[in-house]
Amino acid sequence: MKPFVSADWLNEHRDEVVLIDIRWYLDGRPGRPAYEAGHIPGAVFLELDEVLSAPHDDDSRGRHPLPTPERFASGLEALGIGDDDAVVAYDDAGGVIAARLVWMLRAIGHDAALLDGGLRTWPTTDLHTDSPRPRPPASFTAKPWPEQLLVTIDDVAATQDVLIDARDRGRFAGGPDPLDPRSGHIPGAKNVPTREHLDPQGQIASPEELRRTFAAAGIGPETPVISYCGSGVTACHNLLALEHAGLGPARLFPGSWSQWSRDPDRPIGTS
Repeated sequence: MKPFVSADWLNEHRDEVVLIDIRWYLDGRPGRPAYEAGHIPGAVFLELDEVLSAPHDDDSRGRHPLPTPERFASGLEALGIGDDDAVVAYDDAGGVIAARLVWMLRAIGHDAALLDGGLRTWPTTDLHTDSPRPRPPASFTAKPWPEQLLVTIDDVAATQDVLIDARDRGRFAGGPDPLDPRSGHIPGAKNVPTREHLDPQGQIASPEELRRTFAAAGIGPETPVISYCGSGVTACHNLLALEHAGLGPARLFPGSWSQWSRDPDRPIGTS
């Protein structure tokens, strides 16, 4: 599958994919009540913090460190997702949250895509409030995260790659940041807010438009790129957008700003 699929495509292939609802909110609201209030028929709900992030006592590795491959696999198995199941994921934010799952699956060679436009693409009259029938038990093989697609905080500090920050322009520039201890960005980073790739309906820009956006940040077909955000979630949407534009593959800094800003020895930029 391509990294983004339309609602029309989903309707045509509905029986061939597992549909996953991943609603998660920066302000701390739980996503499950929103799912229970109305979701696309047949979609199962996935808790980002339980399946797509490792448990941790502090945020020294970031607010959403990557889970172990075993934790990721067992979380998917609990939803009835196996090695042979293609996945389409959505949220109510144009895919910037659900992108974390899609990128993780694609990184290990699994067939996965974002529903372009997410929940907005589905008629509100056809949203369900009941839980779908549980899927049969499944086996999902734990696979190591590909080292060539990830970077550490020290890699970022030494990199000559183009470093792009997916957060909004205010947080990048050093405006109020209620989530992390210091405001600003990693020195040398270019601000490419991933939400600006979306039109008013929450759908991804065309490959041509994305190539223009990335070109303005100094990114061309052969440019090595590292993507980060607040905690390694919305950065994945930029990685999928790069793929959609025919660029990349690029690499993810999972710790992102939430790790960098917690290390007092790391410099920050605000311009």
